[in-house]
Amino acid sequence: MELNKIKPAAGSKHTKKRVGRGIGCGSGKTAGRGHKGQKARAGGFHKVGFEGGQMPLHRRLPKRGFHSLAAGDTAEVRLDTLQKMKADTIDLAMLKQTGAVPRLAVRAKVILAGELKRKIALKGVLATKGARAAIEKAGGTVEQPVAEKVGS
Repeated sequence: MELNKIKPAAGSKHTKKRVGRGIGCGSGKTAGRGHKGQKARAGGFHKVGFEGGQMPLHRRLPKRGFHSLAAGDTAEVRLDTLQKMKADTIDLAMLKQTGAVPRLAVRAKVILAGELKRKIALKGVLATKGARAAIEKAGGTVEQPVAEKVGS
């Protein structure tokens, strides 16, 4: 096989239809746009969802649900990830530095996944009940972050 001889499979490519090139091409005269009307004219299209001045469907239907902008701010960290880390005191900056959580994460939460066999001190990082119990069972400590007040 030579790179200069590669071609697409037979039938996979269609030649572009040239419209408005006379009666012989099959799409001459009106060029497939029909007779008169807004859509037959140049630049004659309304925005997506426009229904001729009638209240559009996307505005008639009720809005439901909520998409949190802060949903991706908390990163999850497994216990076995903490086991592999060299440091005994672990905080958010340390987790970011080692690549355990993304640099854009605002918070981190330790979850009960894997096992922890050494003593660590967790500072300013959230932990689930199971993860907290596992850390304390291994002889470590968990210092929860101070809760931020909303609206102050």
